[in-house]
Amino acid sequence: MIQIKISTYKEAVQLINEVGILPLAPLIPNHPSLYEITFGEQWLTGTETDPWLWRTRLPSDGAAAYGKFIKKKLVLISRELVRYQQGLISKDALVLYRQIREEEGIETRSLRLKAGMHGKEMKKTFERSLLDLQETMDIVISGAKESRIILDVNSAWKSTTFESTDHWMENVGILQSDIRVELAKKELKHCLTGKCTVEALGFLNKLFQLDS
Repeated sequence: MIQIKISTYKEAVQLINEVGILPLAPLIPNHPSLYEITFGEQWLTGTETDPWLWRTRLPSDGAAAYGKFIKKKLVLISRELVRYQQGLISKDALVLYRQIREEEGIETRSLRLKAGMHGKEMKKTFERSLLDLQETMDIVISGAKESRIILDVNSAWKSTTFESTDHWMENVGILQSDIRVELAKKELKHCLTGKCTVEALGFLNKLFQLDS
């Protein structure tokens, strides 16, 4: 499966629909990643064939959810597999979540400033809280835009934007599911069984506790 090569955005959308879960870098055994299935010369060209730009175009178009959903690594998840999960989060993560809910699509530097976490001593707390919210799929990366907030010398770079998962799902036309966790796991395992190799399925079964 990982021998597949693609060169267009349309092909990336089709592949995500086929495999369900597509990490940016190698992560899942015997399972493709965006880096492995594209040509190295395409990356960081700033053209429409640049996979680095696809990663934010995909969630903007509603083609896939994007975030650090698995083992703190960036992953794209197909529309079919997206499920909203309500989990327990820390006090600091809750501060960020409420700010994102208040200003959907807020970019990273503005979020950090408005949440009162712009000091150097709060950098790790901010980053950890963002990871927590992505791992529970309470938020997704929705794109990237230039920041008007200057916090450091690198502030001219485009900054990642975040939305609450339910807001993103509503905008791209994905219906939320109210089914019980046990049934959701069964449905997820059924979907993955048809999309993954045996090795990849074993990894994901253990990760998501689908056999419990």
